[in-house]
Amino acid sequence: MTPPSPAGEPIARLAEASVLVIGAGALGCAAADALGAAGARRLTLVDDDRVERSNLHRQLLHRARDLGRPKVASARDALAARHPALATAIAPVRFAADNAAALVRGHACVIDATDGLATKFLVNDLAVGLGAPLVHAGIVRFQGQLMTILPGVSACYRCLFGAPPPEGSVPSCQEAGVLGSLAGTIGMLQAAEAIRIVTTGALLADRLLTYDGLTGRFRHVKLRRNPACPTCRHVVAPVAARASNG
Repeated sequence: MTPPSPAGEPIARLAEASVLVIGAGALGCAAADALGAAGARRLTLVDDDRVERSNLHRQLLHRARDLGRPKVASARDALAARHPALATAIAPVRFAADNAAALVRGHACVIDATDGLATKFLVNDLAVGLGAPLVHAGIVRFQGQLMTILPGVSACYRCLFGAPPPEGSVPSCQEAGVLGSLAGTIGMLQAAEAIRIVTTGALLADRLLTYDGLTGRFRHVKLRRNPACPTCRHVVAPVAARASNG
């Protein structure tokens, strides 16, 4: 039997891995679709929300006929039609402390495609505590950002932002609006980073990537772990992760 070529090895690793996507809205739709197009074979979608008409301009896996349906079910059906080889499991629940371990178990990485800052801090804290590589992204109006958290290796979301702002002080993307194409751009970048985590290694660990949808400009900001971070200061990376990061 002829061994697989080096070029085929990353593709094989992607096909064998499973990715957890938290959120089946704008970012989640773009990320899940990009993963399926790239050759992923298994993913899980988590979301407790239902499709609304105001979602349709940016949540591109949902259609008018899906109004009122659970977003995870609508997205699963669209993915099955677009990528028949992709097996999509769904969890119509909110990602929370009491179900995080069960949801994360068996997945190579987690994509945070949620809306709302408090939720993002929760996802970060739970994923880091469980040792799960996490690809964070956030979008609002014309601005997007992306970073990867490797527990015990790189800075986490709380290292950078500290604590959630007071409730209601910062509008969500649904309240403030968001450019539909921005969601597609950032969601696809999340998928690309998840693919790198599974195959060749994270690119955006200890870096915040920002994108301005009005000017088309990307910017990289170097990050460092906060030794006083309450989430990750005592987290120890797996041996393999420490070796791969020097």
